[in-house]
Amino acid sequence: MNKGKGEGKEVHSKESTEIMNPRMQEIGMLDTIGPRSLEVIEEDCEVMSACETRPYPLVVDRAKGSVVTDLDGREYIDFVAGIAVLNAGHSNPAVKAAISAQLEKMTHCCSADFFAEPPLKLARKLRELSGYSKVFYCNSGTEAVEAAIKLAIWKTKKQNLIGFYNSFHGRTLGSLSLTSSKARQKEHFPGIRTVHTHYAYCYRCPLNLEYPGCGVECVKQIENLIFRKELNPEDTAAVFVEPIQGEGGYIVPPPEFHKELRKICNDNDVLLAADEVQAGCFRTGLFLAMENFGVKPDISCLAKALGAGLPMGAILADASLMDWPPGVHSNTFGGNLLASAGSLAALEFMEKENIGAHAQSLGSHIQQRLRELQDSYPCIGDVRGLGLMIGAEIVKPDKSIDPATRNRIVREGYKQGIMLLGCGESVIRFSPPLVMTEEEADAGLERFEEAVKRGVG
Repeated sequence: MNKGKGEGKEVHSKESTEIMNPRMQEIGMLDTIGPRSLEVIEEDCEVMSACETRPYPLVVDRAKGSVVTDLDGREYIDFVAGIAVLNAGHSNPAVKAAISAQLEKMTHCCSADFFAEPPLKLARKLRELSGYSKVFYCNSGTEAVEAAIKLAIWKTKKQNLIGFYNSFHGRTLGSLSLTSSKARQKEHFPGIRTVHTHYAYCYRCPLNLEYPGCGVECVKQIENLIFRKELNPEDTAAVFVEPIQGEGGYIVPPPEFHKELRKICNDNDVLLAADEVQAGCFRTGLFLAMENFGVKPDISCLAKALGAGLPMGAILADASLMDWPPGVHSNTFGGNLLASAGSLAALEFMEKENIGAHAQSLGSHIQQRLRELQDSYPCIGDVRGLGLMIGAEIVKPDKSIDPATRNRIVREGYKQGIMLLGCGESVIRFSPPLVMTEEEADAGLERFEEAVKRGVG
């Protein structure tokens, strides 16, 4: 495997980058890429919206398994998986075959208006894997959350929502009301009335309490504070929660957090909706991440890995809840035939290969390796995760957040031939394809160590 350091590759000279698009200057490191990649970046910065965030100048071309190759032939070990999308691996043969077979028949029929086998077969599999009896399809994670919001409000005839600080549920206006990750994501936009409370971020408890003596006071504030001062439960439709906070920093709550949340919802006749968009589809080992906590929400939202690389989202609920009549909610592309075929093939592949168990085993191995690095690199302040949803929090000597060093490590990782992304204020996420081998993980972690060494220096 190419070590990813650009040997034998033509790069763009520093002198020729002195006059360039400001966005290109912001991305930087253009002297590390080849001519074909540079051509794409130059045009992209001219025509694409500047709201896109690109932390380093990687121009992807092709991929297989857990290795991505850029446009100039350089290989990268992938710790991102398209942001937890390619759970079954890049270019999975079973997924490619299923999509190709469906492509020979037809690509789209609008399953909101016509019957078809592919979305039905997928729905059967989702029922089997999740235990829910009803499925609604859409196109993305934010659409899944929007559908869940509408279902909760329609069913309860209540108007208000509860979410958590650091959460990310999407960028369309309804889901954005629940998102509480970065102020920039919400500035100038209206939303549904939503009150946020603290998630169980035990490494940096916002209430300055110590677990387990705290008794998960963070979640109890829903009853102790919100329902007393902010919202009447009689007009609160649902609480939306991520089983593990994703964009907020790969934060894993203690075991009793979600159980206590389920009890509060039950006691106050409020629905519980789980955003499994990043954590679902075997990423934590089990099909739904909430299964790790012994909790079944009223509604579960899926996307990302569900489509195996194609746009696909869904919400799952039982028939007693999802009994809205025709026309209340719908969309054109939900249950798209190609996406349904690819999704079913990916789920069947992961089930057959027992990928969930592999995710748990490899996840434990990666966490152990990262904890070993803590001894030599105290900038790694915390390592946490479930399965292959792992976060390494980068800190200053006083254990405060250090986003500048985190960002340098991510960019140095690119130079070393690994794909990394940050999350939260100061965290590096590890969310590789679930098919990644231990050998690939170890090779990637060796490169990560070099990136840390250079990023700290």
